[in-house]
Amino acid sequence: MLRHVSVGVANVERALGFYDPVLGALGFKRVMEYLPFAVGYGEGTPEFWVQLPHNGQPATVGNGVHIAFAAASAAAVAAFHRAALAAGGSDDGAPGPRPDYGPDYYGAFVRDLDGNKLEAVLTPRPAQSARKATATRRKAARKPPKRKVAKRRAPKRARSRRR
Repeated sequence: MLRHVSVGVANVERALGFYDPVLGALGFKRVMEYLPFAVGYGEGTPEFWVQLPHNGQPATVGNGVHIAFAAASAAAVAAFHRAALAAGGSDDGAPGPRPDYGPDYYGAFVRDLDGNKLEAVLTPRPAQSARKATATRRKAARKPPKRKVAKRRAPKRARSRRR
């Protein structure tokens, strides 16, 4: 659904000292730079941007906004949290299960140097059979079923007259 997300910061260079180790703990890296204005992080394409606000005004934190990054393991969630605190971020929820969000939800919450709310979350992937079933349904939805059309044969009398 989303192509990318951006957060405003007061100073991009300063923010990189936070985001490089924090997102690196989850396997993300800088993939695009427009210094001193913006940097994009991702696995291959920029999906998360750290930038100065385009209107030139001071960056402010969006009330109610938080960004959750996918983690591959509980250890990655913990590494994200440790890296954020070591880089000057603040704790907003230690790594652990979040049963209110679902039986298998595991996450950690921090705030960056500018107060933006961030999360690393591990949620189990669907079982292989569930993925196959979903793929089959999608494929079926794309292609209408072919219908066999029975060929009508002319009555025997009509066939014999044609000769």
